[in-house]
Order: sequence, then C-alpha cells, then structure tokens
Amino acid sequence: MGGMSMPVVNRQPGPKEREIRAPVSWAGLLRLTAVTTARPVPSRDPRPAQPMAPLEGPGSARTGDKNPAGSGLSSRLRVQPSKATTMVHWSAEEKQLITSVWAKLSVEECGAEALARLLIVYPWTQRFFSNFGNLSSPTAIVGNPKVRAHGKKVLTSFGEAIKNLDNLKGTYSKLSELHCDKLHVDPENFRLLGDILVIVLATHLAKDFTPACQATWQKLVGVVAHALAHKYH
Repeated sequence: MGGMSMPVVNRQPGPKEREIRAPVSWAGLLRLTAVTTARPVPSRDPRPAQPMAPLEGPGSARTGDKNPAGSGLSSRLRVQPSKATTMVHWSAEEKQLITSVWAKLSVEECGAEALARLLIVYPWTQRFFSNFGNLSSPTAIVGNPKVRAHGKKVLTSFGEAIKNLDNLKGTYSKLSELHCDKLHVDPENFRLLGDILVIVLATHLAKDFTPACQATWQKLVGVVAHALAHKYH
C-alpha cells in the first residue's frame, strides 16, 4: 500500500513440486527409454534352460578322427551316432534289392574302379597305400595292378555283409580292429568309399540302378562304414 512493496520471500519448492517442475531433457528421455527397453523379458517357458551340448565328432578323443576324410573340419563337427542308430532293420524289399544288384555286378571291375576313384578324388587317402607303387596320376592309379587287386578284395568283403545283414558289427569286428589299432585308417574313409561305390554301381547298372536301389545301397554302405568304425568308438 502506498509506495510500499511487498517483501519477496524465497520459498524452496517441496519434493512434489520439484518433481513436477523439473524439466525433462531429450537426453534424459533417451536414457530412460534405453533402460526400460533393455530390461530382459522373462521367459514364459516353465522348463529350465538347458546348456548347449558340445559338438562331438570323429575328431574328438572319444570317437577318434571321424571327419577329416583326410583331416577335414567337417569330420570334427560330425556328431557321434547314438546306439539307436546301430539297430538296423532290413525289409524284405531292401534285401531283395541288395541281392539283385550284387548278382549283376562284377566284383573285380567295380571294386577296382571304386578304389581307384577313391584315390583320385580324395588324394590324401593315397598315404594308406604307399607300397602300391605309382599313384602319380589318374591314369597310373587306374592301371595299377595293386589297386585293382585290393579293390576286388575290398568289394568282396561286401559279399560277407550281404550274407550277414543282421550282424554287420560282428562280421566286421576283426577288420575294424585291424584298421583302428594297426593300420590307423581314418574311419571317415569308409564312408567316402561307400559313397563312391554307389556312384560306380550307378554307372555300371544304368537304368537298373533305380532310386529305390540307390536308397537301399546308400543305407547299406552307411551301415557297413559304421560297423567298420565300431572299434574307433
């Protein structure tokens, strides 16, 4: 009143007022958003989390070098087959397809070609045949008499497999021990040779080697390879 001025009272805002009045900067907002969105979302799956199983392969201490098909990386990533996979069932149709194909092929010719192809396509396998003489070129390998003789011997052993389809592990027990303990052959080579044999059969039998035949023989060479690698496990 009159010319008098009212005194200015410096009152400090209360906690709630400070909360309301406090300016929110963009930086603060971004930090707040980052914190809230970074929070882990709880899983709705009631099951406890399981640790990832290690990859075990032929390259592991437990299974021996299984895939280096000459020491390749894939071998060390190959998972060891479970016991369930060793129980193989052969249908009457599969047995008929196996025996019919076997009756048509020339063991000497197909065996020689299969081993020659193995040595040519996968040259690192030649180290297991250092006493076979000249393996310097595809022509030398195909014409090598020792390659032909051993190829016939290898394929002849398939005859025993065909006679004992329900006991392949027992049939190849001694051979598996020989290749594992004495020759130290990489078991991946058994699979490679089996795959090549299927190719050889297809080239020799042409249209007679139907898709059903191929599926059955692919199964057979796989089971034989597993039986030969049994001692490595």
